[in-house]
Amino acid sequence: MAKKNINPIGVILLAAGVGLLVWGFNLYGAFGNKLSRTLTGASSNETMLFLVGGAVCAILGAVLIFKK
Repeated sequence: MAKKNINPIGVILLAAGVGLLVWGFNLYGAFGNKLSRTLTGASSNETMLFLVGGAVCAILGAVLIFKK
């Protein structure tokens, strides 16, 4: 069996994506964001940026790691 080389950029993107997702979920539950959701009905732009950016990085990193 040949040893598969793992793309280091993929690993970095996956780790950064997971980190951004965790940070985004923490911001989502923060008091200021709860107040913003109560008053405006929407989460803050910062929270959405972390969640969407984290998801994109994590997916891209996983694709780079697991592609053939």
